Amino acid sequence: MSILKYVATLGFIGYIPFAPGTFGTLTAFIFFILLRPSSFIHLILLFFVLLVGIISSHHAERLLNSKDSRHIVIDEFCGYFLSVLFIPFSISYALAAFFLFRFFDILKPFPIKKIEAALVGGIGVMADDIMAAIYTNIILQIWILVH
Repeated sequence: MSILKYVATLGFIGYIPFAPGTFGTLTAFIFFILLRPSSFIHLILLFFVLLVGIISSHHAERLLNSKDSRHIVIDEFCGYFLSVLFIPFSISYALAAFFLFRFFDILKPFPIKKIEAALVGGIGVMADDIMAAIYTNIILQIWILVH
């Protein structure tokens, strides 16, 4: 197995037979809860995972011979990390981000579906999850302002 494919699938997580994207997001949730990164570390990790995600998913797509294969879950990992960027640390916000992100990633409201269809390679794999994460983060930021 190529190391890039292994990274893109988060090892065995992308091969869980049901809901691998949810398990990829759950992995990021657990990582976030355990790490509790400062904003600076969070930004560095996000940049690194985004860059590695684009590169690894691009190669994994070719090796798996499938556009945005369900086995590639680094995009969900990255998306979750963007979902909680600049959100105060709490289990409640982390859980809300988890469910909102999965909601947007699965339903793909406008323009997420268009972005997913228009872009190819690693950028295409990552882009729809980045948009789902932006939607999630905006909703959480509004929630924080209102309460």
